[in-house]
Amino acid sequence: MKRRPLDLAHALLALLLLAGLAACDGPKKPTTPADGQPPVEPPKKATPAPEPDPAKVVDVNPFFQTGWGTPHEIPPFEKIKVGHYMPAFQKAMKDQKDAIARITAATGAPTFENTIVPLEYSGQSLDQVANVFFLVAAADVTDELQAIRKEITPVLTRHGDDILLDAKLFARIRTLAEARVAWAGTVEQRMALDKWYKRFVRGGALLAAADQAKLRAINEELANLAVKYNENLLEEVKRFELVLSDEAELDGLPESVRAAALATGKARGKEGKWVFTLDKPSWIPFLQYSKRRDLREKLYKGYINKGDNGDQYDNKKIIARVAALRVQQAKLLGFAHFADYALDIQMAKNAKGVYQLLDQLWKAALPNGRKEAAALQKLVDREKPRFKLASWDWWYYAEKLRKEKYDLDEESLRPYFPLENVLAGVFDVSGRLYGLKFAEKKDWPKYNPEVRAYEVTNADGSLVGVLIADFHPRPGKRGGAWMGEYRQQMKKDGKHVHPIVTIVCNFTRPVGETPALLSFEEVSTLFHEFGHALHGLLSDCTYPSVAGTNVPTDFVELPSQVMEHWAAEPAVMKTFAKHWKTGEVIPDALVEKMTRSQLFNQGFETVEYLAAALLDMAWHTLTDPAEQDTDAFEKKTLAKIGLIPEIIARYRSTYFSHIVGGYAAGYYSYIWSAVLDNDAYEAFREQKDPFHAETAKKFRKLLSSGHTADPMELYKAFRGREPKIDPLLKQRGLK
Repeated sequence: MKRRPLDLAHALLALLLLAGLAACDGPKKPTTPADGQPPVEPPKKATPAPEPDPAKVVDVNPFFQTGWGTPHEIPPFEKIKVGHYMPAFQKAMKDQKDAIARITAATGAPTFENTIVPLEYSGQSLDQVANVFFLVAAADVTDELQAIRKEITPVLTRHGDDILLDAKLFARIRTLAEARVAWAGTVEQRMALDKWYKRFVRGGALLAAADQAKLRAINEELANLAVKYNENLLEEVKRFELVLSDEAELDGLPESVRAAALATGKARGKEGKWVFTLDKPSWIPFLQYSKRRDLREKLYKGYINKGDNGDQYDNKKIIARVAALRVQQAKLLGFAHFADYALDIQMAKNAKGVYQLLDQLWKAALPNGRKEAAALQKLVDREKPRFKLASWDWWYYAEKLRKEKYDLDEESLRPYFPLENVLAGVFDVSGRLYGLKFAEKKDWPKYNPEVRAYEVTNADGSLVGVLIADFHPRPGKRGGAWMGEYRQQMKKDGKHVHPIVTIVCNFTRPVGETPALLSFEEVSTLFHEFGHALHGLLSDCTYPSVAGTNVPTDFVELPSQVMEHWAAEPAVMKTFAKHWKTGEVIPDALVEKMTRSQLFNQGFETVEYLAAALLDMAWHTLTDPAEQDTDAFEKKTLAKIGLIPEIIARYRSTYFSHIVGGYAAGYYSYIWSAVLDNDAYEAFREQKDPFHAETAKKFRKLLSSGHTADPMELYKAFRGREPKIDPLLKQRGLK
């Protein structure tokens, strides 16, 4: 998933939803004797250095320095203290306001050069602070960072509104937009101007003063609610544990799953006990292999009831209030509902376009889901006592059926997917497609010892950017996987600013001498997030607003999802899937089983995803600002579409963080982009070469273009036509 802003006003808010002291000594200069003086003799006996006087220690805020002196200006994480953030935020906001004031004070007619160009770069120092703070807070949150997040959220929201509601600034932008037809700017400049104009209009610039005040209040409340919603989710994940002390309770679990649970118990102060958590590498294998139905139910319900336990971490009222406020927001801005407001700047354009795709796929997928449920029920019926298949049984019986039909046990794949091999594989794919090289730099700054940093270069050795990777779950880290940017690619003052991107995941941890052995789903996730990283790294644009991943949400998943195809390509897989002990390449027979089982469980996966996408749309096509009963609304929505009880929506309303953040009325984007990515990979298949040079060159051009042109035009330039839906239907078993 790519976490990114949708509007200037809430650019920082979107980063907030990914989820930041003491004095800091600056670099020390060597002391030398004054000219002409003899060297100072060292003391004959070493004595301990005296403790520095706290009153004399200078606190150097790294954000106030003109340069960090780190490789490629990577944030100096070790030097940034909690106490540096608020002063840095305050100064950066003042710097941006001063820059805006200089734009509005300019004499003469507005031009692109005296208005849009300085506006594009006005928030660079604020971006620098916000990117470091929110990305670190998402991966390594502490109580202190949470406190800052609560404090800064309304301040940043007001700051964003101040800019978008600046009448003088908007007047200049509006003048340029109205003269656009006769203007001879470049295609990229025209797109940048269009985006800025729409941002201001969507931010309320055309509203009367009274309505602007209402919009400000709504924006601030939404920002605060989003922080609380995500904090609740973090607390829910942190506090839930399934603690097992009797080995009999582990019946059915592979040794690797047991060892990981035992290590988790030790890390959580429960030595000798097996602890299972709501982190995916923990709960998914338990549901797949545990023979204890009662324990499967307990762990599963711990997951699906996040934010729905009627206590201080309950999210039902929060999501209902968020939806109600968005109805008000949309109506103020002239839209029937929030979905049409959100989709107006996406490829889909409006809710009608989204429903056309979702309804078509739902009608094809639901019968597949029913067939799969019936097949699993037959397995259940062989056992005693018999029972009706429930949603917490699905993973267990699907794994049994996979073994029965294809002689394929997902656990048997893990030894061939050690993290280091998969990393080498994704690096190799990127090299063969785009000529990229990745060199790990162990001594570069890190916010956590587990983090890894890489210098990324072209085949000729020229710098592309920096990749920062963080792979494993830990307390205080958000669940899921995402890509972010500490520094976005742009061109300023004639210089190319190289990007610093990050991918953050929650993969299976190494245990003892056994390395991190990934499931194939985790392999696909790594390739997915790496696709987002490539989108940011290969960007070659001038203006930040149109660079890199600043594209419509339903286009941003194309670069990530297309990379998953290389992970599953048999010839490619054999280059990196090697047994962690023996080095044996994954056997042809096992690859063949994976290929034959490609459509297995696709009914389930498509139905649970589409149910969540339709739930998202239901929340955001509301036209009545009255707050809903969350549970009742969710049940009514899912009953209306005919969701079967054996499958629940991938995300329930109380832990659907996508739609509280940047994917509100946008969760459909993954399937919309799936039409694009399946059609795009078909271009390589047509050449019978997954690394066809000319096709890869065209796709790199798409990746480098950001949002400098309409996304469909960028796609057509790559493919020579608009995408077809047939490859997606085939890949999902719907045709």
